[in-house]
Amino acid sequence: MSDNIEKNIDELSEIPVEEKDLKEIEAEVVEKEEKTEDKSECKPCLKKTTIGGQALIEGVMMVGPKRTCMAVRKGDGSIYVEEIKQGERVSYFETVPFVRGCIRFYKMLVTGTGAMMRSAELSEEGKEAEDGQEKPKSALDNFFERHSNLLVTISAIFGMLLSVGLFILLPRLIVDIIARFIDENIYATGWMTVLLNLIEGFLRMLLFILYIYFASKLKDIKRVWRYHGAEHKTIACYEAGEPLTVENVLKYPRLHPRCGTAFMFIVLAISIIIYSIIGVFVGEGNMAINILVRLIAIPIICSISFEILRFLGRHDKNPFCRILSKPGLWFQNFTTAEPDAKIVEVAIASLQAVIPENAEDDVW
Repeated sequence: MSDNIEKNIDELSEIPVEEKDLKEIEAEVVEKEEKTEDKSECKPCLKKTTIGGQALIEGVMMVGPKRTCMAVRKGDGSIYVEEIKQGERVSYFETVPFVRGCIRFYKMLVTGTGAMMRSAELSEEGKEAEDGQEKPKSALDNFFERHSNLLVTISAIFGMLLSVGLFILLPRLIVDIIARFIDENIYATGWMTVLLNLIEGFLRMLLFILYIYFASKLKDIKRVWRYHGAEHKTIACYEAGEPLTVENVLKYPRLHPRCGTAFMFIVLAISIIIYSIIGVFVGEGNMAINILVRLIAIPIICSISFEILRFLGRHDKNPFCRILSKPGLWFQNFTTAEPDAKIVEVAIASLQAVIPENAEDDVW
């Protein structure tokens, strides 16, 4: 999958605070998070970085302008940093507005899926087996080890199909079933088309909220959410120009305006508008046509959403843009959680591995 870069955490980050102090800092951060969202004690953002990340199983992946790396806490307690090799050549279409978003989304999905699977494997390394003996690998495990790229591609495609089916096709299917009970004369009117699309959008948003809510209740997912919070805090500390130490990182908020969760909310919101406009001009066809139209429109919706996210990120001081960013930030209350010092160490190791030598290379 990639070349390995294994480093000791002491070489990646100095943490000049005692364990007792860290516990006190963590307690103070949690108390402040519960009482208020005011982070006036943090330094203001000096730069907006293009570096982004993803929470993994006991780890964090960071994507920088030159390198993509993941850091994982292994079973023996050590932190392992691995570079994920990416194609050095950037295609022309990845730089074209309203086209690049769809391409980058797909590439991030494939890379993230591979990193998630790799992190699950690394997090088990160093753990002692309950019976003291290593379990033999099955023929299927050996096959996927030899064809890891195939497994990653299949997993990414399956994940994409599942998301499309759950959040795009299922709401439309429900609306089409509802439409069968509506009088034909009323159903043919323009206002009914808009109303049905709004109902579809409401169902899509409801399914997304329920999905995130119930996922956040799972014990293993809660752990991933803590790494997600650490990713945001570490990036915020880096953008503020402070040294990347555990003490500094813990001071920063776990919500970030340029998060993938915010992107997903924008996708859902834009889909309501796009599908409503299409419905007005095309009309309400049969179920097969409705599903086909929604599938064709997905790349357009993703591309528009990506440009909106970039615009909001660049103008986050504008009062109007701050209002538009609020729902995406609110959703992050479900997908992030406060990390502890050990989790922050992993996020720091991952970020330090992708920071470019030239400070201008990662400017948003």
